[in-house]
Amino acid sequence: MTQWKIEFYQSKSGNPVVYDWFLAQSAKVKARFAQIFALLQDKGTSVGMPYVRPIVNTKLYEIRVEQSTNIYRIFYFAYTGRRFILLHGFQKKRTAPSEVSSDIGTEQEDAENSKKRDRVSRKKEKRVSGTRKA
Repeated sequence: MTQWKIEFYQSKSGNPVVYDWFLAQSAKVKARFAQIFALLQDKGTSVGMPYVRPIVNTKLYEIRVEQSTNIYRIFYFAYTGRRFILLHGFQKKRTAPSEVSSDIGTEQEDAENSKKRDRVSRKKEKRVSGTRKA
């Protein structure tokens, strides 16, 4: 069985941007990507989660790597001649869990305060409308 080839996209100027990004990553991250590259070479388009995921409504896929608390992705597509063309790599930004929980707490407090203001406002309206009738 013929293996698939991994190719890094090169811009018109010949600059392999994805490859440069890949080389700039830590040794552990490069090793994780290399493991997935080997899977893609052996298994081709049959590699799936948790290593690879299709991008909905496109012909693109993403290679998925998590190292420690960081998330990395490389977008690619399958091309004729059993080739994968790697297009773009990036590190996803992650919100710290403490920030998320404090935001949720703030939103809950805001909702509760809003309900209290509505109740007070309705009580005032009842009092005002009740005094006008008399």
